[in-house]
Amino acid sequence: MANGQNGSDNGFIGEQKEATILAVGKAFPEQVIPQECLVEAYFRNTNCQDPVIREKLERLCKNTTVKTRYTVISKEILDKYPELTTEGSPTITQRLDIANHAVLEMALQASLSCISDWGKPVSQITHLVYVSSSEIRFPGGDLYLAANLGLKTDVNRVMLYFLGCYGGVTGLRVAKDIAENNPGSRVLLTTAETTILGYRPPNLARPYDLVGAALFGDGAAAVIVGSGPFSEGEKPFMELHNAVQEFLPGTQGIIEGRLTEEGINFKLGRDLPQKIEGHIDIFCKNLMKNANLTEFNDLFWAVHPGGPAILNKLESNLRLNPEKLKCSRKALMDYGNVSSNTIFYVLDYMREEAKEDGGEEWGLVLAFGPGITFEGILVRRLY
Repeated sequence: MANGQNGSDNGFIGEQKEATILAVGKAFPEQVIPQECLVEAYFRNTNCQDPVIREKLERLCKNTTVKTRYTVISKEILDKYPELTTEGSPTITQRLDIANHAVLEMALQASLSCISDWGKPVSQITHLVYVSSSEIRFPGGDLYLAANLGLKTDVNRVMLYFLGCYGGVTGLRVAKDIAENNPGSRVLLTTAETTILGYRPPNLARPYDLVGAALFGDGAAAVIVGSGPFSEGEKPFMELHNAVQEFLPGTQGIIEGRLTEEGINFKLGRDLPQKIEGHIDIFCKNLMKNANLTEFNDLFWAVHPGGPAILNKLESNLRLNPEKLKCSRKALMDYGNVSSNTIFYVLDYMREEAKEDGGEEWGLVLAFGPGITFEGILVRRLY
């Protein structure tokens, strides 16, 4: 309750409520990759001539449904660090030099965009939750971000590292708990990711590298979370209700990432969509029961788009109407899988859609990642 007193100092009005999302922001690197240009650029940059690998990557690029992505990797970076495209080179130091700077810059820009959307001064931010699976250092990115934003020196910081694709929803759950236990607080939740740690020449011995090249992108996102009382001009648009995290025993090896001298090596099991499909029904029902909700198609769905196979399995297993995952599929198409950030791109699309068409009152925010971990929040749309 350390920051509960801040509410009376900032002119807040109204009654205490569940935590809400008050604003959203996002940011991306300058380099944009149209999916149809990916294979040619990747093979040119890595000096790969293997026709078998090319054919496989071309097929993967078509199957992902991704149209555009953003990347930190540029000609300038590859010219400065040619060892990044040399098989077997010990490059973890170089990769972290690039990633630590790029992730902070994207996090800063997403946070500024979010604060602008919120419309309040940074002095009213009482807590910072920082999420990334793309940087390693201490002090961590949370401190650098707080300093660059000009946050108060007594801002309460929480740093969540290496959670992967479910990190954004975990951060949202943590921000919700902070906001509800510190009335009048305002929590800035920022996520930032880059693929530079795993960028390397293609190799058939590492098939996941090709999946990563075809699917993943770079970027950042931010939201402001707060519970009532609300100040004049604040516009809460989504209320956060019960949150659940659960892992599936014995599935730790389905999604793995190991840091080596060459960067981070990923392993992704082919049965990931099936594992998620087998548990998603009961997980969602557990989230819905507190609001006496029983019909999946009576909800709106904000699902982290880990890939089209996961979305397809979820849609078929829960018998969802095709339009239910429209915003998730659009985020995947426009940005690729940007790990922890992507769920906020989905929510941003849903906010814009609701302004025009309204929609269902209740919904689920879902993400899945290493563990296999399921993370979900029951939410209520406020407009």
